[in-house]
Amino acid sequence: LDLTNPDAVAQLLEVVEPLAKKTWVAGPIIGGKMNTEGGEAVTSPTDTNTIVGYCRKASAEEVSRALDLAAASQPAWDEMGGAARAEILERAADIMQSRMFELVARVAYEGGRTLNDGISEVREAVDFLRYYAQQARARFAGAETSIDPLGAECQISLHGRGVFFCVSPWNFPLAIFTGQVAAALAAGNSVLAKPADPTPLVGAESVRILHEAGVPGDVLNLVPGRGRLLGETINTDPRIKGVAFTGSTEVALNIQRTLVERGGEVPAFIAETGGQNSMVVDSSSLPEQVVDDAIRSAFLSAGQRCSALRVMYIQDEIADGIIRMLKGAMAELSVNRPWQLATDIGPVIDQAAKEELLQHVENMKREAVLHYVCEVAEDLASGTFVPPHLIELESVRQLPGEVFGPILHVVRFR
Repeated sequence: LDLTNPDAVAQLLEVVEPLAKKTWVAGPIIGGKMNTEGGEAVTSPTDTNTIVGYCRKASAEEVSRALDLAAASQPAWDEMGGAARAEILERAADIMQSRMFELVARVAYEGGRTLNDGISEVREAVDFLRYYAQQARARFAGAETSIDPLGAECQISLHGRGVFFCVSPWNFPLAIFTGQVAAALAAGNSVLAKPADPTPLVGAESVRILHEAGVPGDVLNLVPGRGRLLGETINTDPRIKGVAFTGSTEVALNIQRTLVERGGEVPAFIAETGGQNSMVVDSSSLPEQVVDDAIRSAFLSAGQRCSALRVMYIQDEIADGIIRMLKGAMAELSVNRPWQLATDIGPVIDQAAKEELLQHVENMKREAVLHYVCEVAEDLASGTFVPPHLIELESVRQLPGEVFGPILHVVRFR
């Protein structure tokens, strides 16, 4: 969607703006049926006094039933074959693409993502569905003849492992959620999907779209709830044959430990975690390109990407010039409500994240150089906005861990 085209923008805003008044509901989806009774409020990071919807957490009984249904239905789903599963995933992609405007609104109001980020997110989710559909056709087409090491002819075919537990993050509540689930489904697995605590409404909509496209309700179940409590119940169950997780390294290690300690066959564990992503800038670099790339990577999505730039090493001879240009570029950034077209940077996900980031800034003021801070309007005080910061360090060792927000650190090198 071209946001420089006034007609395209008008069409988008015609859908997005009225949805600000809508209250979405979600809850466990077990066997294709959603239970929303007694849901807890889900607030917007743009204004923590605004309720965007309600979500009911899955009970122990619902989790147990979801496991029963997923385990019982997986063999038949696997037996369908890759081509049949691919058709369903492609139908889901078509549905999702046709509802882009509404999904962009959901991502903005619940997740605090800008319109541009939301469009990219829907496109990525659609790409995941189409990509894994292609993989299902190519890799699960049936038995193939092969020759074993002793020269004997044999038949080889790929099948799903069983039940997968997919745990997705809040920073890509639609794209990564959909990608994890689509991959597991494409391979012939049934799924228990847990959306992130701050963004369960978007995850529930993704599941509804997949069911509408033809994924059986017993095969794909949604289990919202606290990650640790659900993990202790689900990951210790021997019927779980695989876990897909995106989040912190600490939590990933805890999951790995649980899976190993339960004994028996160790399930597949796929984890995408965080780190200190760096850029090295030497004197042969084009400064304008450096600054453009750094601004995009460090600050878009409010710095809340696993791939976001955290530390930029700059050669001494050009450091002052690059820092001066970075400050000039940051001065042009608009920190505001994410559904406004002019906004570059929206809020971070919640109050805890905001407090942690601002505490990091206070710590750095005592041991580093604060070069620049973007402005945030006073009328945004009820939201969880953290303005982009530019901080110069002596060494990366000054960072206690991954700083998951719009803070760019620079380090000079000779």
